[in-house]
Amino acid sequence: MNGDFVNVTAENLASEHLCCVIRSKSTHPGVEAKRKWLSDRLKEGHVFRKLNEKAAVFIEYAPLESAWVPIAGSNYYYLYCLWVAASHKGKGYGKSLIEYCLADAKQNGRSGVCMLGAQKQKAWLSDQSFAKKFGFEVVDATNDGYELLALSFDGTVPSFTPNAKKQKIESKDLTVYYDAQCPYIYQNIERVKQYCEMNAVPASFIQVDTLQKAKELPCVFNNWAVCYKGKFETVNLLDIASLKRILNK
Repeated sequence: MNGDFVNVTAENLASEHLCCVIRSKSTHPGVEAKRKWLSDRLKEGHVFRKLNEKAAVFIEYAPLESAWVPIAGSNYYYLYCLWVAASHKGKGYGKSLIEYCLADAKQNGRSGVCMLGAQKQKAWLSDQSFAKKFGFEVVDATNDGYELLALSFDGTVPSFTPNAKKQKIESKDLTVYYDAQCPYIYQNIERVKQYCEMNAVPASFIQVDTLQKAKELPCVFNNWAVCYKGKFETVNLLDIASLKRILNK
């Protein structure tokens, strides 16, 4: 099955489909933002491995030290995303991808692999029940139910930064932290901005555009985080219905 996959590299980045299900004949801003973000990350050891066709089947991970998440630790890989679209489930792709990541970690002398999870599965996080089948365990948690899962090879474990566990900010406005990793973020930002402008909702949109900003975030983050009334709400991207539920709290 390894022959069915390809790793994105500096040489093939411009031509490879980036595994989102966005369909657009013209250049899509979210996809191109992802492509630019990824071009910089590949130099840091970031891995994007995908099914060798136009399909949402891929895994994305990076050395924890250079991963854009407020998680502390050393010598780990951080697994951003493992995704297999519904039409491709049941073919062993997810198993092949996660086994590739674990083998890569062992081959490179890593201490383990970690990922963001939650007591209740979130729509925009990788399937943690699937990861637990491979030995991932909860090694840290926030007071509001988010968890850090890790598969340790040497007994060491990573942790959320103290700042991330606060899950609070000073501003009471709707506040969205985001980076350019996910192609859906661009259109999600535009949708939320438009709603807030039309309904006079005070809102701030803060782009996380450096590793330092990501490591210092005051809440858990995988590429997106929403706060309201000074409290962290979710890592899920927002449709209008979910946005209204937050604003009505």
